Amino acid sequence: MTQDGPKSMIQIARESGETETAPPVDLGARVRELRKARNWTLEQAANQAGLARSTLSKIENGQMSPTYEALKKLAVGLEISVPQLFTPPSAGQINGRMAVTKSGEGAAKATTTYEHTMLADTLRKKQMLPYRARIRARRMDEFDGWVRHDGEEFLYVLTGVITLYTEFYEPVEMRRGDSAYYDATMGHNVVSTSDEDATILWVTSLT
Repeated sequence: MTQDGPKSMIQIARESGETETAPPVDLGARVRELRKARNWTLEQAANQAGLARSTLSKIENGQMSPTYEALKKLAVGLEISVPQLFTPPSAGQINGRMAVTKSGEGAAKATTTYEHTMLADTLRKKQMLPYRARIRARRMDEFDGWVRHDGEEFLYVLTGVITLYTEFYEPVEMRRGDSAYYDATMGHNVVSTSDEDATILWVTSLT
């Protein structure tokens, strides 16, 4: 994997703790985590739970111990059970996470061959890494060898024309609406063959 390929995106995700097991959390940290997972402000979460914004802020910062009535309101507002307020989510548990990335938003991460925009960047410990990429590369010799990394990858062409090069298959020309799903441990690179930089949606598994 070279620094010009998706490794940099995956490395960023792993270094930021996306794939690490979450340690046990206290009530304040757990409530904050649940709120941010829903992309709610303090005001929005307080309204959902029927609590004052200042009360929710104090709970999150460990400045007060909520009554059981307040705990029930929090649970109802977050659409979980009271016990789930005190335990991190287990495998398979539904926690209602969602992140919306509108056009023009998303964290930009540029390399010499690709220009990435991270999607759903506010969610932590994701199982997959979605990002939009503008393909700057026009030739294979712009890459320092094959891009390789763990997991599987899905590619969908949004605009322009690309050629997908892989280690074990013939190059494939792909246009808007075309997609590919492949083993990411196999060497792979993408170049634009249209006059303009092509854009694609890339989704990489992190497990």
